[in-house]
Amino acid sequence: MKKPLLISGVSVSLLAMALTGCTPNNKGASDSDGTVSVTSTASECKLSTTEVKAGKTTFSVKNDGNEVTEFYVLAEDGLRILSEVENIGPSISRDLTVELAEGKYKTSCKPGMVGDGIVGDLTVTSNPDATAVSADEQALRDTAISQYTSYVKDQVEQLKTATGDFAEAYQSGDFEKARVLYPQARLHFERIEPVAESFGDLDPKLDAREADVEEGQEWTGWHKIEKDLWQPKPAENDGKTYTALTDAERTKVVEQLVTDTNSLYEKTRDVDLTVDQIANGAKGLLDEVTASKVTGEEEIWSHTDLSDFQGNVDGARVAFEDLRPIVEKKDSELASNIDEKFKDVQTLLDQHREGEGFVSYTELSEDQVRELSDSIDALSEPLSKLTGVVVS
Repeated sequence: MKKPLLISGVSVSLLAMALTGCTPNNKGASDSDGTVSVTSTASECKLSTTEVKAGKTTFSVKNDGNEVTEFYVLAEDGLRILSEVENIGPSISRDLTVELAEGKYKTSCKPGMVGDGIVGDLTVTSNPDATAVSADEQALRDTAISQYTSYVKDQVEQLKTATGDFAEAYQSGDFEKARVLYPQARLHFERIEPVAESFGDLDPKLDAREADVEEGQEWTGWHKIEKDLWQPKPAENDGKTYTALTDAERTKVVEQLVTDTNSLYEKTRDVDLTVDQIANGAKGLLDEVTASKVTGEEEIWSHTDLSDFQGNVDGARVAFEDLRPIVEKKDSELASNIDEKFKDVQTLLDQHREGEGFVSYTELSEDQVRELSDSIDALSEPLSKLTGVVVS
């Protein structure tokens, strides 16, 4: 789960610039290789240009601040996330490759991964020199989009059903059954998390951890219920005795979970994806593992992190497999390398299975956690090249 991005459009964009002292960036062509340099600090999100030509663009994001930052490319309304790169540590640079059509967009840096972000405008102009996508490749793209879109819809349908079953058990007070159903339902969410994240504040409403909740923000969703199901001792709760939710509070939070899940279901009925979004989503799912699953921060009370881990890996693998015919045609060695690394990760995960799920994350030794982390890093390296190859 990523931190919430709360952006409401042009008025907030201008306000953010005024509050942070952000100055408009220079217009002009991107570098000859189609790269836009982005510098993120505590007060600025500076692009080397705010005008690029339609087609492939790579944003090379450098964090010159003191906090972890994120970078987003958003639709013109500032609400819909088209692509993102997260967890960019201080002094670290990371790339985000996208394929943009002519039109108006927003960009945003989010230092500290909290707040509204520092928002700016991006204009994509026509590109008469762009090489047209061949009919054969377009057919491969269309097939990949169709297949992955069907996968997303299927997973959200299963999520909706599983959430309903979980909600019924939790609300009725059958905590034992609810604890069993909890990771089973979340598995479907974790597989398609980048799509959920694209719908603005819907993802944090469903998946915010307690540590993610900002002052004045109501905590809702899976992890609030998780805490109530696996009630922490004072030592695990900032020294405070945990107070169980009342029946009324339990009803409120679980009904909101069902409502937000139904909203996700409705939004994905006509979801419109592109191949670069699918490819970036695959990498984003692995970033989720590195950021919170491997560290044990995602499921801090239930310790069902390995199930979430599996969901993220499943989603990334399906996205890659749908794009694989394109990658195979352009870089067969990369395709084979990614295949091999996915198998390595799955082999390690399978060692920790128990029944239909996984052992508690607390049962893993430091060496086993490190082994999983290293395997994800090994997969992330070739997978980071996926978008560039697909849209080249």
